[in-house]
Amino acid sequence: MSVELPFAPVDDIIRRNAGDLRVSAEAAEELARRIQRRGAALAVEAADRATDDGRKTLMASDFGVESVPDKDDLALPIAPVDRIARLDIDDRYRVAMDARVALATVLESYADTVAAAAADLARHADRRTVKAEDVEAYFHLQQYFG
Repeated sequence: MSVELPFAPVDDIIRRNAGDLRVSAEAAEELARRIQRRGAALAVEAADRATDDGRKTLMASDFGVESVPDKDDLALPIAPVDRIARLDIDDRYRVAMDARVALATVLESYADTVAAAAADLARHADRRTVKAEDVEAYFHLQQYFG
């Protein structure tokens, strides 16, 4: 699976949650991969909601977002998020611009949660660098405590 999301904004999200810790390139890549999987799954759920409502256009409300922020306030770029939204849904669906921004908002919040936890795990391991294994450990622990 190729990753649609550029690593630089994901790296920025990790860094804003990591404080004085360094961030490995592999950590940004792993989190980008996880964000992509989550975004594609959320788009499938949104498409199901749109279908249930007799629509072919995904709306912000399909992602559980009622108030859409300004896209310039987000770290995640909208174009790759749009491609992520379309990975696992049928071509007959359209994704409204507010739905793209809504999905980016949800994914950025998700990334912040994971990044903060990964930074805590790196500190707990007495390391000064957030690594991919910290991101992976978060998801492993989520299976038991999620």
